[in-house]
Amino acid sequence: MIYLSKNVIHHILKDGSERYPEECCGIIFGKLNESGEKTAEYAETAANGSVKSENYHRFEINPEIMLQAELTARKKKLDIIGFYHSHPDCEAFPSEFDRTHALPVYSYIIMSVVKGKAVKTKSFVLSAEDMQFSEEKIIICNKE
Repeated sequence: MIYLSKNVIHHILKDGSERYPEECCGIIFGKLNESGEKTAEYAETAANGSVKSENYHRFEINPEIMLQAELTARKKKLDIIGFYHSHPDCEAFPSEFDRTHALPVYSYIIMSVVKGKAVKTKSFVLSAEDMQFSEEKIIICNKE
């Protein structure tokens, strides 16, 4: 389960709409508790580092950006709890590319963006046992 504040979900949806028709992507910072529940504190936009001609259906976060995100998380005493990206004119469901590039524990929030408008948002977690995604419940909190 992942808890998102109104500010975090607003940031994610806005990023997906603004970067349409390309895939957007970003990093989600927050806390992970002992039972595996995640609480997002904020989300940060990341440049899509995939080959420009593939940006309409691929995302990649470059290692330099990931290193900076790790340093930011440490400084703020937070964890990187997940990532988000959009699927322009496609379902909010992980592709095979998403699955083969994912790691267990993290939340992968995917939003379907149709004609520039975010229409569906889901979260997934990769199982370490069978390396398959399962849907994760998203709870929108009242806190900003």
